[in-house]
Amino acid sequence: MPGKIKVYNAFTKAYEEVDLILKDEKAWEKKLTPEQICITSQKGTESPFTGAYWNSKEKGIYVCVRCGNHLFDSQTKFESGTGWPSFWQPVAKENVKLIPDNSHSMHRIEVVCARCEAHLGHLFDDGPLPTQKRFCMNSAALELKKN
Repeated sequence: MPGKIKVYNAFTKAYEEVDLILKDEKAWEKKLTPEQICITSQKGTESPFTGAYWNSKEKGIYVCVRCGNHLFDSQTKFESGTGWPSFWQPVAKENVKLIPDNSHSMHRIEVVCARCEAHLGHLFDDGPLPTQKRFCMNSAALELKKN
């Protein structure tokens, strides 16, 4: 049995206990597109300036495409010039997990969904104030739920 975690619900503005969602790849393949599988399960990266949200100005909450976990508020989204949607903080630190990533001869911090462990993107220290963080996400790992 996977267990439970506490995450923040950006719509109710309260923490709630939810089930962890850990499925095998066949189950995800029934729900997601091949691009979403490549990114969320295989740690792929979409090409810059191609994703649905890199230049979006729409308001709402960005949720995990796999499990619906609330990840980022559009109010923390900023134009990073990188071609990927970038945020200076998640809706709550409990909603994401940060994992050291030394692949491709680089030292980075991988960002994954705390509820289903979907790969979302990477965290960098070149963002704006107040955090100076840049959560550089893949559009294909996100879904915008409008307020």
